[in-house]
Amino acid sequence: MSVLIAIPARYASTRYPGKPLVTLTGPDGAKTLIQRSWEAARAVKGVDRVVVATDDDRIKTHAEGFGAEVVMTSPACQNGTERCAEVASKLPGFEMVVNLQGDAPLTPAWFVEELIAGLRADPQADIATPVLRCDGRAVSGFLADRRAGRVGGTTAVFGAGGRALYFSKEVIP
Repeated sequence: MSVLIAIPARYASTRYPGKPLVTLTGPDGAKTLIQRSWEAARAVKGVDRVVVATDDDRIKTHAEGFGAEVVMTSPACQNGTERCAEVASKLPGFEMVVNLQGDAPLTPAWFVEELIAGLRADPQADIATPVLRCDGRAVSGFLADRRAGRVGGTTAVFGAGGRALYFSKEVIP
């Protein structure tokens, strides 16, 4: 089964313009958020192709500079899911598309590998966004961090059978 990881990256964020190009210093030196996210995606086993999906030439130029493949998407895309869907239509032939957000460089490879294994077990699924289930303690910590302006995030709500019903920028405790 052919697998594509698409990393949506938008420069024109209302909350943090230019976020994909912000430099983060780690044990391996200074790298941008989008480079760290791309490297995290490349570490996932069993993936045939990794692309950065953007509508911004600054991100495109930077990503190509560190070796990433870039697919330009429409500025009309309202979110990462729409950007990944556009990539899927431009790169037909992949049986699975994984949306790995461009601001998620700490997503462990094993987590995405397990997501892919789960999708392989469900032949009707063809696009996924990794999410984590939080217990009460984790939600409380997340809410405290959010109130202090240290973290953002999206809440995913699932129905019976594990299918996503919707994603919200608001935290639903």
